[in-house]
Parts: sequence; C-alpha cells; structure tokens
Amino acid sequence: MTDTTETSVLQFNAIYADRHFERLTLGKLLNKGGAAGKVYEIVGQPAKVAKIFHERQKSNTNRLKLEAMVMNNPNIPSVTAGGVEYVQIAWPEAVLEDDEGYCVGYMMPFINTAEAVSLDHLMQGAVRAKLGLSDKYEYRVMAAYNVALMVASLHKYGHYIIDLKPSNVSIYKKTMTVAVFDCDGFSIQGEQARFPAEFVSEEYIYPEGMQQACEEMGEEQDKFALAVIIFKLLNNGIHPFSGVVKKNADSALSIQERIEQYHYAYGMWGDSYQAPHPYSIHAFLPQNTLKLFDRAFVKGQKRPTAAEWQAELDYLLRNLKHCKKKPNHAYFTNKGCGLCVAEERLKANLKTIKEKQAEPKKIRGFGLDELSKENLKQHVQSEQRSQRITYGLVMLYSLLMTFFPRIMMNYELALKEIGISVQLIVYILFFNLLHYLVKKYRHFLVRKVGGVTINALITYTYCCVAVALAVSNNIEWARLFKPF
Repeated sequence: MTDTTETSVLQFNAIYADRHFERLTLGKLLNKGGAAGKVYEIVGQPAKVAKIFHERQKSNTNRLKLEAMVMNNPNIPSVTAGGVEYVQIAWPEAVLEDDEGYCVGYMMPFINTAEAVSLDHLMQGAVRAKLGLSDKYEYRVMAAYNVALMVASLHKYGHYIIDLKPSNVSIYKKTMTVAVFDCDGFSIQGEQARFPAEFVSEEYIYPEGMQQACEEMGEEQDKFALAVIIFKLLNNGIHPFSGVVKKNADSALSIQERIEQYHYAYGMWGDSYQAPHPYSIHAFLPQNTLKLFDRAFVKGQKRPTAAEWQAELDYLLRNLKHCKKKPNHAYFTNKGCGLCVAEERLKANLKTIKEKQAEPKKIRGFGLDELSKENLKQHVQSEQRSQRITYGLVMLYSLLMTFFPRIMMNYELALKEIGISVQLIVYILFFNLLHYLVKKYRHFLVRKVGGVTINALITYTYCCVAVALAVSNNIEWARLFKPF
C-alpha cells in the first residue's frame, strides 16, 4: 500500500543489513519533523520508530546513503541507569521502501525526547534554572565527556557529523548521556564512496572551512566544532571566539569572522582584537586542557582528535574537586574555584550598576524631580555669577604675573644675597604646587574657562617667572625684557 495520507494506514518494507526484509505498519504520527521528514510509531515495535522523508524525488540518493549507514553501523550501545534504557543515537537500522520500490525513509531506535534537552539549555545558568536542570558543574563536564565519546565513536567508522553544534545534540537530564537524532544528515563513509553532509552552521565552522563547500568538509570540521562545544560547557557558555573587543579594533566582527581570522582571546598569547570575557574561568582550567584548546583554535596547530578530548575529560572527571563553599561548584587545580570568582565578579559589577542606576539623574546640576522654571532660573543666575567671578580671578592672576618681574626687581639686593639656587628651588616648588592645583581642579577649571585658557595661563606664568628670575639677578640679556 502506497497511500501516504495522514488518515490512511501506512505499510512499508523494511530491508536490513543482511538483506532480509519484513512488512511494517506505521502507527501514530509522533513528530512532523523538520525539513527532512516525519516520525511515526511502528505497530508492534515500541522501541522503534520510522522516519518518512518529505521528498520522494531523492529516493535513489537517500537509498544509497541509508544502505551505507545500515551496513556501516557504529553500534553505539544504549546506557542503562536506574533500570531505564537510554538510547544514545537514532542510527538507521533498516531502509524503508514502498511497494513500488521507492526508498521512503528508514527505521531507527526510539528516543524519548521528553527525557532529553538540547545541549544549548545546559550552557546558561538562567536557562538551567528555568527548565529545572541541575546546576552542578560536574554534570556539564560529564556532558562534554559524553559528546566527545560519541564523536570519537563515529570517527572510528569514518563518519562525521559536520553540522555539530549544541542545538543538534540532546542530553538526557538524568544521566548526561547524549541523544543524537537526524543521523542521515551526517557525512557517511560507505564501502565504495563517501556520502557528504548537506548543512553546516556558522559560529562552528573551522577557519579553513570558510573556503570549502559543506560537501568537502570532514574530520577537521568535527574536531573544531567539538572543541567549541567543550569550551562552552567548561566555561559557562562562553564561545571561545567571543570576548571584549578592544578600543583600537577597526570594526565589529561576527563570531564566524573572528573564527576565520583566528581571534582566539583565551590562549597563551592573547589576541590583538579582543580580550577574554570578564566572567571567563578558563584561567582556572588545568594547563593541559588549555594546551588542547590552543591546539584547537590557534593557527598552525594540530587540532586534538575526539579521542584526545575524551581522554582529557575523563582525567578532569577523575580529578574534579567539589567546592566547599558551594556544592554545585567544582574545580581542578590549586588555583581554586573559578566559578566562585566569576560569581563574585558578577555580583560586584551588578552592585556598581545598581548604584549608578540609583543615583539621581541630573540636568545642569538639578535632579529630575527638582526641575522647575524658578529653579532653572536661579541656577542660570548662579552659573553666570560664578562665571564672572572666575573670569575676574583669571584677569587678576594675569595682571599679577604681568607685574611679577617689576615686583621682584624691588627685592633685587635681597634676592642676590640668598642666591639664584635657592630662588630656583622656590620657583620649582611653586610650579609643582601650581600643577597639582590645576590637576586637582582641572575638571572645574575646564568647565569654567576652557582648557586652552588654562594652558595659556600656565605658559604665560612660566614666561613671567623666567623674566623675573633674570632681571632680579641682573642677567644682562634679560634687561631687554625689563618692565617699563
């Protein structure tokens, strides 16, 4: 029967790796699926489901790829915990065809999606709290280990995920083991040929991959994307190519553009474009873990394999220490708990922000709740008086400096007795005091008379003091500048 309407009974032939087949009847529609196809129950086989493609036109292409998958099954086992079996990967077990011989989909193990969540949801504390997920840091390390284990298992058989990103990987909430769907979108190694992937997502594309088509990508893409996921899981959801852009940066770059230009800010040598995120805890990770990240993200390095990451994460889990202050926190080295440090830094920043927000907003010195025509008028009048007084003092100071050489000439004999060295010391002390006062009240002075005027007055003071020093000590060339 080939009628594929929603109300009719759907029956197809399931063809297995050993070439035997059996007749299957589809049951309730479980999931309308995405771009690829819909998922149905299989009558009499509660542990299996059927994925039926939307497009019949790709029957031959789909068949060849699915047959390669059925024949080259990575055989990733289910995990049993608390008497419950958790299927880790929905790998095709049989090709489904209709009575006309068209490939319409495949049969795969049933994964209870209600028990799993997207890996994305594990990255941020606010999302974990909203969904009721555990906030234990150890669980995120376990999730990273299980993702690395999954990728390493696939790589042993020559299969690559390519579009590897957190939203494409699910995690069982109770066990932190993975649940992977839509495996027909992977790059599959067959006996005679490779069947490439069709999709890849920005922010997870390795730098060299920007010059390649998705069909050309292989293990290097998986190695890069896996390292990004592990970095995010270990570092509070921070992407390894995000950070605080430095002031001298020419332009704002997207995450993928930063990847393409190797702007990794968490390595041994830092980065010219951006600094690390202020709440990053990468500095608290073991040195060997940081070296693996450097190999993954720094130009010219040999990226770690999924198996290397699996071994490193296993080491982290075995050497993980629970924080005494907060039971959900954990750390690995004698540097202490980076999570506590990041939280304290966040609290301090939030406190500063709240204090600034609590400050009364002012316009021309008045709080918003104090604004009125009378207050503004009084304020303007006060500002005008203050301005006149300031300009008067500037004029008085200028006149004092103008007549300063003449005043000092009246004390010529006394000054000669104390000597020019003592005079120089006094003038140096005077200028130190002058610069101290200008620096301390610069904001006020600039607002009142302007920076140019202040700089001109200081220069004029130097000139007048120099002339006064010369004429009072009877330096002959200075007589040219003697005041009339």
